[in-house]
Amino acid sequence: MTDQPETPKKALVILGCPEAPAQQALAFHVAHNLKKRGTEVLIAGNPSVLNLLKVSDPEKHYVTDTMVLEKCIAEVVEKKRDCDLCVVFAHNDAAIAYAATMRYILPERRLVVIVFGKDPEPLAEEINFPCEKIVDKAVHNPMQLRKKINEVFGWAA
Repeated sequence: MTDQPETPKKALVILGCPEAPAQQALAFHVAHNLKKRGTEVLIAGNPSVLNLLKVSDPEKHYVTDTMVLEKCIAEVVEKKRDCDLCVVFAHNDAAIAYAATMRYILPERRLVVIVFGKDPEPLAEEINFPCEKIVDKAVHNPMQLRKKINEVFGWAA
């Protein structure tokens, strides 16, 4: 597809609380696809979600760089860290607030918010800032949401 944005050099992937199992699988999927296209990927989240990723990928095939979310936000605000693309996984109000924060501190960057969970539509309606939204019901099975992610990023299934 020629209308897809060019591949970013640096991407920031923000993960919410790890209570929805689909998030971890999709985070690996996004990180893998970005990395294989030459993008440097940093995943930020709370210590619990970062530890799940580290245990699941001990040799760092998919996730090579992680950071606690609050420290990452501070570094972006202080202009110590930047990205071309920010992807936020959101399945609760707190994650929507983090996405809004990223839009505010990275106003010119591409922001993709992946809204998922048991009932994602009302949560997606809370987003009142400019971004690309990918919305689908996903808690345990990531396959339909994976398909939508692939479509938005122009990745072959």
